[in-house]
Amino acid sequence: MFVQVLNGLAFGVLLLVLSSGLALIFGLRGVVNFAHGAIYMLAAYVAMAITDRTSFWLALVTVPVLLAAAGLLVDRFGLRHLSGRSPLDMVLLTFGITFVVADVIQTTWGTRAHTIDPPSALQGSTDLGLATYPTYRLFVIAMGLLVCAALIAWLKFSRTGLFVRAAGDDRTTTGAMGVNVDRVSGTVVALGFGLAGLAGVLAGPYLTLSPAMGTEILITTFIVVVVGGLGSIGGPMIAALLVGLAHALATVQAPTFSAYVPYLLMLGVLLVRPQGIAGRRTAL
Repeated sequence: MFVQVLNGLAFGVLLLVLSSGLALIFGLRGVVNFAHGAIYMLAAYVAMAITDRTSFWLALVTVPVLLAAAGLLVDRFGLRHLSGRSPLDMVLLTFGITFVVADVIQTTWGTRAHTIDPPSALQGSTDLGLATYPTYRLFVIAMGLLVCAALIAWLKFSRTGLFVRAAGDDRTTTGAMGVNVDRVSGTVVALGFGLAGLAGVLAGPYLTLSPAMGTEILITTFIVVVVGGLGSIGGPMIAALLVGLAHALATVQAPTFSAYVPYLLMLGVLLVRPQGIAGRRTAL
């Protein structure tokens, strides 16, 4: 049971990092980013290429930064120009990015599955007293929780974080008070892409890389955001850990039904609280 809880935490923190970026982009741009899974997948493949030639640590630092820069460009030359138009236009843009990324990956790396070896310092297992557990997965848990804490601190205590929260509550009033909302939104989209990139790098030595991995994780991430509450950051963080733990425990206790656990959890939460764990009844 102890090992399964750790497995749930490891998967849950990946969902936490990924869903935080998705929730941030939705809160500021009001668009469901269907490209989020593709960005996560691209990060994993680019991390594999960098790791094969240099080191995993270089990939861990550079890939999220590169994808954050890509997110800034997508916002500047895509989402910003579509602001005020039908939400469908933004959705179609993110769908288009998904197809482009999928084609690039299949053309460059093919359709077969790949794996990334953990760095030598994180290989093997660690004795935790109750059980031994893969060291790399412990690293994933620690990194995910660290990112979560840093993100919360940034939103609560930094000037930009204050602008992000204000723009998420009332974009028009925030702009009228002199805040450059487009610049803040660009920062948030860049951060969302960077978080997806970080999740992809962390997932590389943990999960199998395949052209379907983006779609698979995206569906689960959407469930996390809905369960946590649209327009919330803290809610999806809680929901990510719940989904990860529930899925890991169900994999052992009821493997036949484990694939349905996220959907059942979503159904149960929405029946009791339709706006999600920390969502609001009124839209942003």
